[in-house]
Amino acid sequence: MRLVALVSSACLLAACAPKTANAPAATTPNPSSTVSPSPIQASPTPPPSAVTAPSHVFVIVMENRSYGQVAGNGYIAQLAAQFGVATDYHGVSHPSLPNYLAMTSGSTWGIADDGFHALPAGGLGAQLTSAGTDWRAYMEGMSNGCFNSRYPYALKHNPFAYYGSACPSQVVPFTQFASDISGAIVPRFVWITPDMCHDGHDCSNAVANSWLSQTVPLILNSTAWQDNGVLLITWDEGEDSANSVLTLVIHPNPQLHQSAKPYDHYSLLATIEDQLGLARLGLAAQATPMNDLLATQPPPKLGSHVLQG
Repeated sequence: MRLVALVSSACLLAACAPKTANAPAATTPNPSSTVSPSPIQASPTPPPSAVTAPSHVFVIVMENRSYGQVAGNGYIAQLAAQFGVATDYHGVSHPSLPNYLAMTSGSTWGIADDGFHALPAGGLGAQLTSAGTDWRAYMEGMSNGCFNSRYPYALKHNPFAYYGSACPSQVVPFTQFASDISGAIVPRFVWITPDMCHDGHDCSNAVANSWLSQTVPLILNSTAWQDNGVLLITWDEGEDSANSVLTLVIHPNPQLHQSAKPYDHYSLLATIEDQLGLARLGLAAQATPMNDLLATQPPPKLGSHVLQG
């Protein structure tokens, strides 16, 4: 079966323009809005790399900023200076939704809007469940399930609800995150979607920076991250003609702080699946994982001198 061709379109004004102060009505799925079937079959897992698989993988997806708009900005700049940065990373489409689908299934499914589309069951969440891997997706602002929660939650930023038109039990409100991350058992894979303000979609870089400065330390102070974990922070789409976005690869003792290799959201999915021992979905099978940014500093060599008694 061949994958549905990627469709890129100009960013819809309604999707990219800041929202008004009035909260929109709850987003309800439209069963008649469907797309042609597109395979999300898993491709054989590539040979293992020299990069040690992390104990936990965390992902945070921010919104609507090009690389140059955030790379040198506030708390984000501090993270970029200390950890790994992909300097040639790009979104794969416009507007938001097809990028989220690419990150979680290896395909945009030919979608070029932010409406609800009934997709076949599958995707990254189903992969993790089938593999017996604990996972959880935290949706900020979700107060009444995947399909009936109001603004500032956005269904279009919750890709897991599209596959099979169902809300997996692993998709939970972000209000549970603080207690979960400090608990004895943290899910092996954690996805975090901030609300429409904190992700930078409807609010300023300062607001997004402040939210990250409160959320990221919870992860970095956890045993799950400190024990060879990795946090991936990316933006769904850029606002420049190249669709460039900043992507941070945050793990203890990074060997490389910048990579100029060309990466995109399929690279992100390939990286996640490789590190969790999953077969790659869709176009992630041909993507280059961010292994250079995952490499760690070798342990210090023991001194060669001999102590005298």
